[in-house]
Amino acid sequence: MRKYSYALLASVAFIIIVIGNITIVAQTVVTGTWKSETWTDKHVGKHGDDDGALDNSILKKDENKLQLSFSRTTNGNNRNQFGSGFDYADLQGLTREQTQNGKVSFRIVREAGTVDCDGTFTNGKGSGTFRFTPNMSYVEGMKSRGFDFEKFASKRDDSVEDRLLSAALINVTTALADDLKSVGFGNLDVDDLFKAAIFKIDSKFMAEMKATGFPDLKMEDLVQARIFKIDADYVRQVHEMGFAEKDFESLVKFRIFKVTPEFLSEIKAEGLTDLDAEDIVKLRIFKIGAEYVRRAKQDNPNVTVEQLVQMKIGVYRKVRDDN
Repeated sequence: MRKYSYALLASVAFIIIVIGNITIVAQTVVTGTWKSETWTDKHVGKHGDDDGALDNSILKKDENKLQLSFSRTTNGNNRNQFGSGFDYADLQGLTREQTQNGKVSFRIVREAGTVDCDGTFTNGKGSGTFRFTPNMSYVEGMKSRGFDFEKFASKRDDSVEDRLLSAALINVTTALADDLKSVGFGNLDVDDLFKAAIFKIDSKFMAEMKATGFPDLKMEDLVQARIFKIDADYVRQVHEMGFAEKDFESLVKFRIFKVTPEFLSEIKAEGLTDLDAEDIVKLRIFKIGAEYVRRAKQDNPNVTVEQLVQMKIGVYRKVRDDN
């Protein structure tokens, strides 16, 4: 599983002066840089079914989004980069027409804070600077819900402000935090919030997956489910294939190797009926289909999955002679 880094981009220096019981916070914003193209890469399957995680993908331009990447340089080294496609509706002060040529000023206003951007576009490509103004009341709101950004940042290399900028760009909201906690999914941390926002995981999806017979799934499991398009309907299909899987990893393997009811039906029609989940996965890995099974059974009516695999990779005769 690919590891995702959510630490980003900008830092904000705070000077705190305490006079009696009054605390005055002076906020200095440090500016980073942004780059953009007027389309974002979207992976879609070869049949145009947005199934790029499972198929050879092609690039498709999504002209309703603006691809923005943000970065900050510290001591000559790039630090904390983030890139994503943003809907034009989220970019206040910027239209698609303005991204062709000319100077621009726009902002991304989110609960975690506001990102103000200035720069220039030339022939659909833009660049400039940004400044991030965090919403410190957001930190307290999250802490009251059990998500402590300050404590979490101390365990990582990034600062609280880095995390807040990341939360603003990904749009991690207190409403999302409330929603996730409402389903009773167990202890969640700040990192789980980011994963949920990125992969569109909400209480409804959590509840549906728990109801399919997987009450102990972790957030990482749900991320895999989203990546490989495993939902309650797919679990139902697997059950209908005759596999009441309690091992979530088997479901992931089924999805990765495109185990479908049609494939299983074809294999069973050739007489391979006593199969477990690992057998099915092996057949898919080695691209053993119904026609191959049919030809093998002409020589050996009792051929096993292991023997089919050996035949496929060209070692079956040697194994048979040794026996």
